[in-house]
Amino acid sequence: MSDFPRWKYALVAIVLVVGIIYALPNVFMPVPAVQVTANRNGVVDQALEQKVIAALKQQNVAYSNIEIAKDHVLASFANGDVQKSASDAIKAALGDDYTVAFNLKSTVPSWLTSIGARSMPLGLDLQGGVHFLMEVDQNDVIDKQETRYADDIRSMLREKNIRYDSVARNSVRGQGVSIILRSAEDRTAAGNAIAQEYPDLATQDGASTGDRYVLNALLRPNKIRELSLNAVRQNLGTLRNRINALGVSEPIIQQQGDSRIIVELAGVQDTAEAKKLIGAVATLEYRGGYGQPQQAIEAARTGNIPPDARLYKGRQGEPYLLSKKVIVTGDELADAASGVDQQSGRPKVDVTLSAAGAKKMLDYTSANVGKPMGVVYVERVFETKLVDGKEVRTPKITEEVISYATVQGVFGKNFQTTGLASTKEASELALLLKGGSLAAPIDIVEERVIGPSLGQDNISKGLNAVLIGLGLVLLAAAIYYKLFGLVADVALFFNLVLLVAVMSAVGVTLTMPGIAGIVLTLGMAIDANVLICERVREELRNGSSPHASIRAGYDKAWATILDANVTHLIAALALTTMGSGPIKGFGVTLLIGILTSMFTSVTVTHAITAAIHHGRKLKTLSV
Repeated sequence: MSDFPRWKYALVAIVLVVGIIYALPNVFMPVPAVQVTANRNGVVDQALEQKVIAALKQQNVAYSNIEIAKDHVLASFANGDVQKSASDAIKAALGDDYTVAFNLKSTVPSWLTSIGARSMPLGLDLQGGVHFLMEVDQNDVIDKQETRYADDIRSMLREKNIRYDSVARNSVRGQGVSIILRSAEDRTAAGNAIAQEYPDLATQDGASTGDRYVLNALLRPNKIRELSLNAVRQNLGTLRNRINALGVSEPIIQQQGDSRIIVELAGVQDTAEAKKLIGAVATLEYRGGYGQPQQAIEAARTGNIPPDARLYKGRQGEPYLLSKKVIVTGDELADAASGVDQQSGRPKVDVTLSAAGAKKMLDYTSANVGKPMGVVYVERVFETKLVDGKEVRTPKITEEVISYATVQGVFGKNFQTTGLASTKEASELALLLKGGSLAAPIDIVEERVIGPSLGQDNISKGLNAVLIGLGLVLLAAAIYYKLFGLVADVALFFNLVLLVAVMSAVGVTLTMPGIAGIVLTLGMAIDANVLICERVREELRNGSSPHASIRAGYDKAWATILDANVTHLIAALALTTMGSGPIKGFGVTLLIGILTSMFTSVTVTHAITAAIHHGRKLKTLSV
């Protein structure tokens, strides 16, 4: 008899049913859509939905459905051409208060999504979209750090009463900070103080003339490398925050080398809009108030601004005079969280400063209780224009006073910022501040656009490759191994189902290399059944009974199957862990495919074979 426990039948049945359910969402193809999200001054409500409908009707653009989903409006369309026309019409109608972006609307039934079943996101080569290769300006990181150290050293020398003439960055980038002291004793004291306070700086004596004693403080090489890597990592996090505004499904944002970042946005075709949002920066500046409110009004009217002040405007265009000297900026924030002020009921952002920022704020508030302080919201975006047939990106900076209040008491590390228009704006600002502004400027050194029609062509070719490969393997197995070949064919089909189900559940992005991995997996999966069938044939030739041959075929082939798949798993793990981009996608698909094929080729075929031959007196086997 061919023994197969009942619990294994139950296990096989449960796994196959669950696999079918979680692979099912991939049958429901998403439809082209346009997503409308609000910027700082916009509101997502029924009125916005009606504006979108009116804009589409005015341009005679047919839409399938329009709905408000979470914090955006999503309109779906029949095809990509209509989607592009709709995007242009909506952008023209809504202006700069809203972001209009391409997206895909899922058509998966709600009963599937309620249990966490979802379709595989499609990669750039299948869905179309934009690819950016960006380089981080690491020289800017060094410039900022040396400038910060120059300010800190200047403050430290004053606190320790060390006499100096000047503290300034050297004219040559990367040559550190040059400190001019008044005596050899002052230079020695400054060197000791810097070594104690700033261990990341190496000091060396410079040439001295008369009463000018030069001390140079340079960033250590390991600190420069750490700053560069941190700048790339911070920019990665910041870019993820920026790209959330695009509404792109499963964007790819990853580091390449020590200074480059790859961004792939599937489904996005408007490179200008993508670059505008990717390069956007928002932060806060805390500045001291200057003079009386009437003085600001007079300065705005006459244009006569004091030399140590700057003129800003508030949300309603009201003028404010603030000091040119910044107390702290968003770069010195350690954490930020949005909420609602319990006393006023107004939106707020709770701010936690870094140690250096906290000291600056404490020093300012200690000396300026009862005086005003302004909070300036600074936003920078890049505008892309065509000049002589070439794209030219120019930064556009807007500065707006969101809070102007009297310092009521002394505070330092923790405080709150109010004056925000809505809880949504407070939440977005907290996210931007927490993620930080771009640690260093990024330049786009390469960009590619893959059209949706090319993506559809890739999908068609990939699907044909899978179907042809699967069909040929099924046919060969059925002809050569007869009934056992048909059983292997059924298992191979379920292997494809389970592979798709696991990839969907895990959230693997399907790309062309992933499709190649699926085809290779289907071809390799039949190897285990070949081993089993040949072992069964060998047992029959040796005179074993049919049932004994089946049992021996599975038992004796298992060790060989396991050894072969372990070596395949090692290769797939290497591709997954050490590879990136297409190589990693291929490795992930191969890894999952090997695991599912081991289950279907052995356990599922054994269950089917046992069910067919159980309780029957057999003289021979169709193998």
